Amino acid sequence: MQRYDWLKKIQRLDPETQFTEIYRISSWYEFPWDYTQSLGFALYRTYAVPSVGRLLARTGEFTGRTQKRYDDTLLILEAVVEHGFDSSRGREAIRRMNQMHRRYDISDDDFRYVLATFVVTPKRWLDDYGWRRLSPHEVRAAVNYYRELGRHMGMTGIPETYEEFERLLDDYEREHFAFDPGARAVSDATLGLMASWYPAPLRPTMRTSSVCLLDDPLREAFGYPAPPAALRRAVRAGMRLRGRVVRLMPPRRRPHLGRDGWQVRSYPGYPHGYRISDLGTFEAKGGTRPSSGGCPFPHTAAPGDGAEDGAGA
Repeated sequence: MQRYDWLKKIQRLDPETQFTEIYRISSWYEFPWDYTQSLGFALYRTYAVPSVGRLLARTGEFTGRTQKRYDDTLLILEAVVEHGFDSSRGREAIRRMNQMHRRYDISDDDFRYVLATFVVTPKRWLDDYGWRRLSPHEVRAAVNYYRELGRHMGMTGIPETYEEFERLLDDYEREHFAFDPGARAVSDATLGLMASWYPAPLRPTMRTSSVCLLDDPLREAFGYPAPPAALRRAVRAGMRLRGRVVRLMPPRRRPHLGRDGWQVRSYPGYPHGYRISDLGTFEAKGGTRPSSGGCPFPHTAAPGDGAEDGAGA
């Protein structure tokens, strides 16, 4: 295989009907590390919206069981990519996701914003640090993939183009980004998790390096001081250098899934496999206290309610 053979295959696929296959090639073969990092940062961005960050803090899961929440989120989302929307495992993953979401008081606007982060953040990450930029085919496939995911979650008013997703994200962050103590606690726990993946002597440096990758509005929303300008330039230059090195490497012949990454620590704890229905958070008996992340406060219906498999009415 030559370096651009996967891209040539992508160009032969139809992003309107074969978007899941295109998304698999992009995220598993062309940019596996970049997609893992950028989707992690996509979810991290949502914490700076107080309604999201405050909710996550009140459950205690993202501060007390951060690694487990990271792993389960990855495994659930990856099941849909791996098996497809129409497969039994894909539908089970969406059902599990909807079961968790509907227990929380999450607005339709917040749902659409979170979806927008998954579309926009990877493209912007790869524009800055990837070994190449996403092709128009890949961008359109990502839009269609997450539109389909949103539909299966029962969302309405989903943007139709990348430009609309991008505008939604930027407008929503401009209006809603603000400091919240609970959101800051979730952010601190997440940065601590990222640092924990490295040897102990490197952890303070890795945490600071993560802050260097945050844009100013995001960093300021969490109340972090600006890192030294020279350090920020060095970290970002190092990321771009990595992209240039990867460009010189041969194409990946085998898929690299997120669960294969060394950051996923719970997955090796499932030596006999795992059931998607057992991942994530569950409400305690009686519904009064959280059990592995149950909802400790009142809530209303959320997108996906009433659809047994989350396929949207």
